[in-house]
Amino acid sequence: MSTSPKILLVKLSSLGDVLHNLPIVWDLRARLPDAQIDWVVEEGYVHLLEPLLSRDGFNGINRIIPFGLRRWKKNLFKLATWKEFFAFRKTLQSTTYDVLIETQGLLKSAIVCSLAKKSCGAVIAGLANSTEFSGYEPLARAFYNQSVQVPIQCHAVDRSRWVTCSALDWPLIERDDAPQFYPPEWVSSISKRSVDGLHTPYILCFHSTAREAKRWSNDNWITLGKDLSGRGYQVVFPWGGPSEKAISELLASQIPNALVPPAFSIEDAFSIIAGAALTVGVDTGLTHLAAVLGKPTVEIYCDSPRWKTEGYWSKRICNVGDIQKPPSVQEVLEASLKLLQP
Repeated sequence: MSTSPKILLVKLSSLGDVLHNLPIVWDLRARLPDAQIDWVVEEGYVHLLEPLLSRDGFNGINRIIPFGLRRWKKNLFKLATWKEFFAFRKTLQSTTYDVLIETQGLLKSAIVCSLAKKSCGAVIAGLANSTEFSGYEPLARAFYNQSVQVPIQCHAVDRSRWVTCSALDWPLIERDDAPQFYPPEWVSSISKRSVDGLHTPYILCFHSTAREAKRWSNDNWITLGKDLSGRGYQVVFPWGGPSEKAISELLASQIPNALVPPAFSIEDAFSIIAGAALTVGVDTGLTHLAAVLGKPTVEIYCDSPRWKTEGYWSKRICNVGDIQKPPSVQEVLEASLKLLQP
C-alpha cells in the first residue's frame, strides 16, 4: 500500500461513539503521516471533529463530510432532501479511497461505504460480529470485503483499533499505547463560557441518558448534591429536553445554590465542561466528553457494562458501578472527593 493512502472513516453517531472513534485518527497519523483522512459523520456531531481538522501545522482530519440522515428521514418526500442527498454523494465521490474503515456495524454506515468511490483493490473493513450490549446489523457485512472479528467484550476504543489495524495489516495497537482524543494545546485553550447564575467552583452533574435504566436515582443525586454543595461547590444540572429539564429542576430545588442552566449545544459543552471543577455523570455522551477532554470525571454505571466505555486512559477518571450494580452515594462521593483534591 502507498505511504499516502486516501482513507475514509465512517462513524456517523452518536456522541459517545464518535468520541471513542477519535483515537484512530491519531493512530493513523502516527504511522501514515502523509495519508488523506476523511470522516463521514452525522451533521449534528460535526463540532466534535472540528478540533481535529488539519490546520496551522497540526495534521489530523483532512475533510469532514456531514451526513444528514436523521433530518432527511423526517422530510423524505421533499425535493430539497433529495437535492441534499445527491450533493452529499457528489462530495463523497469527489475522492477515490484506498481504505474505508467502518466501526459501527450498522447498515446505514455500510451503505455510506458502498456509495464512496474506491480505488481498485480498496479495503472496506467493518465488524464481523457484535459485541455485548451494542447495536449491530449482520447485513452490514455484505458491504465489506474485510470483516473483522473482535472480542465479545471489547471496549469501544479498542474495537475501533481492531478494525483499523486489520484494515491496514498492522499489529494490534494495545492499551499501553494510550489513546489520544483532542490536541492538548487546543484543550488548554478552550475559553470558559459565561452562564447566568453560574459561579466557580462548580460541578456538572449529567443525570440524563437515552435509556431510563441507565439513570442513577434522583434520591442519590440529591444526597450527593447536598454534600458537595455543603463543601462550597455549586451543583449544576444540565438537560437536553423538556422531561430532562423537569428532572433537573426537581433535583436543583432540593440542593442549596444548585443551578439549572439554559440549554446548550455540543459546541457550548466544551467550554462549560472545561470550566468545571468536576463532572459527575451516568453513561452518556457528555460524561464521555469530559473524560476524553482529560477533565476530572466520575463515570457512573448503573445498567450498562463498565468495560464497554469506561475511561481507562487517565487517573483523572474514576469509574464506579457496573451493569445492574449502581454505585452507592458513598462510592460516588469518595471518587468525587479524590478527584477534587489539589
